[in-house]
Amino acid sequence: MGTVHLARIDERLIHGQVMTNLSKSAGANSIFIIDDGVAADDFMKTIFLSAGSRTGLEVKILSINEAIQYWKDEEFGKFNAIVLTKTVDGIQKIVEGGIPIKELNIGGIAKKPDTEYIINAVAINKEQGEVLQKMHDETGMTVYFQSVPSAPRVELVDALKKL
Repeated sequence: MGTVHLARIDERLIHGQVMTNLSKSAGANSIFIIDDGVAADDFMKTIFLSAGSRTGLEVKILSINEAIQYWKDEEFGKFNAIVLTKTVDGIQKIVEGGIPIKELNIGGIAKKPDTEYIINAVAINKEQGEVLQKMHDETGMTVYFQSVPSAPRVELVDALKKL
């Protein structure tokens, strides 16, 4: 049986030192990019598979439904994964689909209209904050904001005060 060692919301998905550092500290043997858009785009899949190969971990790219089905069928097999998705909505669907997540790191969501910065690299709106709070309340998952492992960590309760 596999596990989800860490889930991360980051619009950039796999990038630079962040993933290298996270992969080492998380004790994972794989990275699962779970994103419908990337899973449907052969060019982007090639780019992310190449970037992921630099981590030394196996990389899988799955749509949300494929990932949920893989968990239901095999509980991710032998993989102890870092799960990456681009959006709060994506992680919500993953959790609602039954993939157990104990720890959620939010590390990269660009500023858009109606959003507020929580940390330098992450801006969310009130509705996204409510979704994160609901997931925390219903599952007990730890939710925090941290763009890179060396940066200070902002817990969900403190982040919601900024919205």
